[in-house]
Amino acid sequence: MSLFVIGDLHLSLGVPNKPMDIFGGWKNYQQLIEENWLVNVRAEDTVVLAGDLSWGMSLEQSDADFAFIDRMPGRKIILKGNHDYWWNSLKKMENFFEAKGYSSLHILHNNHYEYGGYGICGTRGWVNMPGEAADAKVLAREVQRLEVSIQSAVKAGLCPIVFLHYPPIYGNSYNYDILEVLHKYRIERCYYGHVHGKGHLHAFQGVYEETRMEMISSDYLHFIPCKVM
Repeated sequence: MSLFVIGDLHLSLGVPNKPMDIFGGWKNYQQLIEENWLVNVRAEDTVVLAGDLSWGMSLEQSDADFAFIDRMPGRKIILKGNHDYWWNSLKKMENFFEAKGYSSLHILHNNHYEYGGYGICGTRGWVNMPGEAADAKVLAREVQRLEVSIQSAVKAGLCPIVFLHYPPIYGNSYNYDILEVLHKYRIERCYYGHVHGKGHLHAFQGVYEETRMEMISSDYLHFIPCKVM
């Protein structure tokens, strides 16, 4: 039983006018995702999908992408990315998955999922926009969601592992609100996506305070799920 993570699948099976292979490094990416998933992931494994799963604008438009992921081996834990416009209330998403019979899909939102003695925690995160009141509100909400997720794992006696969509550190930009939560709960591992192409050069990977951070955008991983443990 293994734990994997990969972010930014950007599937577009239901909206074919949104291909990613117009960008460098994304040629035949959906085929590569499927091939690499089938080679590496078994039915008893868990895969965290760290945001930007589908280009669909609604649950219905994303249905083909959900069906594709549900067919792949393993339990899937999905968190929100900045392009997941299909994202809805937890109840609506769970009801949609249940109606479609997508039993392997689970939403990470103000909660956690157990993996051995660990708690899979996380949220979308946010970027620093100094002086922008609206962005400050969004960031505050994301910080609260992250803390609620971590607290739920701690209360269950689990060691939290954090998964985000946005990077807590990028180049010279530090999201201290998010970093403070990681520090407060002494998070040892944090995985994030969102960064693509030449942006990989500015992504922070290493240890900040006591948290080891790794980027897991699908193009950075060459569309191979990253084994966490």
